Amino acid sequence: MRVLGIVGSIAVANLVGATVVPQYVQEAFSVEDVYESVREVTDLFDDSSESSIFGWPHVPYFLKPGVDSEKIQESITIEQLNETAWDLFDAANKSTKEFGHPTRVIGSKGHWKSIGYILSKLNEHRDYYDISVQSFPALAGKVNSYNLSFVNDGGKVPTAKPFALTPPVKGFVGKVIEVPNLGCDEIDYKSLVIPKNSIALIERGQCPFGKKSNLAGKHGFKAAIIYDNDPLSKNGISGTLEKPTKNTVATIGVSYKEGKVLIAAIELSKNDYSLYFEVDSYVKNVKTKNIIADTKHGDPENIVALGAHSDSVSDGPGINDDGSGAISLLTIAKELVHYKINNKVRFAWWAAEEEGLLGSVYYANNLSPEENSKIRLFMDYDMMASPNYEYQVYDANNKDHPEGSEELKNLYIDFYQSQNLTYSLIPFDGRSDYVGFINHGIPSGGIATGAEGINKKNGFPFDQCYHSLCDDVSNLAFDAFLVNTRLIAHSVATYAKSLEGFPERNLNVTAASTSEFPYRGSKLIV
Repeated sequence: MRVLGIVGSIAVANLVGATVVPQYVQEAFSVEDVYESVREVTDLFDDSSESSIFGWPHVPYFLKPGVDSEKIQESITIEQLNETAWDLFDAANKSTKEFGHPTRVIGSKGHWKSIGYILSKLNEHRDYYDISVQSFPALAGKVNSYNLSFVNDGGKVPTAKPFALTPPVKGFVGKVIEVPNLGCDEIDYKSLVIPKNSIALIERGQCPFGKKSNLAGKHGFKAAIIYDNDPLSKNGISGTLEKPTKNTVATIGVSYKEGKVLIAAIELSKNDYSLYFEVDSYVKNVKTKNIIADTKHGDPENIVALGAHSDSVSDGPGINDDGSGAISLLTIAKELVHYKINNKVRFAWWAAEEEGLLGSVYYANNLSPEENSKIRLFMDYDMMASPNYEYQVYDANNKDHPEGSEELKNLYIDFYQSQNLTYSLIPFDGRSDYVGFINHGIPSGGIATGAEGINKKNGFPFDQCYHSLCDDVSNLAFDAFLVNTRLIAHSVATYAKSLEGFPERNLNVTAASTSEFPYRGSKLIV
């Protein structure tokens, strides 16, 4: 009773803002005993009660036990994940009036509501976290409709897909002209006679799609078709023009097979072959925000960073992509507050991932050399609960990636093996927010559960609702969601406790070239 009575006084004092605990209490009782007693008292208080007006009913930091992986994993439940998933879906619904369906695309009410929701939950623990936002400009675009069709019968060109961030062009009939080589150099266009309203036909390869489109526009083409260079590709190209310029023209991609069909048609017509080309789209600048939450405690010279993205595509609410990662981070951030840590932890929710990893790349590009050097590692968590999932680990190594990336991979593998779960290795190909960190020499790793690719176990997509309207709460595999959230908690607890044995940062490593990654987010760039 004496312990509980004294600790009860401490807890009440804490409620009214007192932060100093008498020295005799610290000396008389073990931290663990006092901590458990404080939890008994503070559990009596509910945020909705009148007592909440006095502040947070939180345990003083010095009374908390050291972070424990097993305990923090045990505290995570499916009920927590489900509740937050519904909250994010409710946020997405705020966009329904404007878009006709729920979405959390940047610039939408649904995305601003998502940002506000995450901030409000973090704010409940502002005694544990320093919370900030980072504003940045982002390019956003949408293709409302497009039409690439044959003039003779009006049939649509198979596999045709517009590139993300393509500018619009009003419908016209244009002569199709094959650009020699790969359309990446000025000289490729010098020998061409380019009539008004012509369409460039360019093979994929060597340089980014955006450069091909820019050069085509610069030399007088009104639009461009880029065909795949992979004979095995059957579905066309899902690409992005990244950063359109004044020369960028409306651009559509097609498969290798359809590209060769068009080349044959040009030859058969003796260079007088035309198509109908139309794109209704827009590209605009949007201001949006990253969210950063740093623990107040832990070594600031050894920062353990992890991130997920807060936005979705415009076509749906994005509850798996990447509501699931955002939820995992928020759940763990709320549970970590019950523990002391040795290394500072940085949680990040990136915006504009779906526009080409813009938020995370902006953040990494704007780190000072000193700030960069303090980040010991970055962990990326994108799509944690695909319905037809497999447990995927990024196949990092210390030769091709910053030293320490391989250690992250091994931590994930060890966890799955300890749970008797099978896993697969997937490449660092540029499809998620690790890109900016790897390019700036920061060790990186992460896990996923699959996107539009095919699960070899059953021949069906990992996520049949990927980038679609049906990516709602019903699209989540909660068994995988729970496993992966607990794995993320394990990764945080492990490195927040100790970085012993983890490679020191090699600050002499220069930034890698972004061209090494064929993707920028979900879209190919080259």
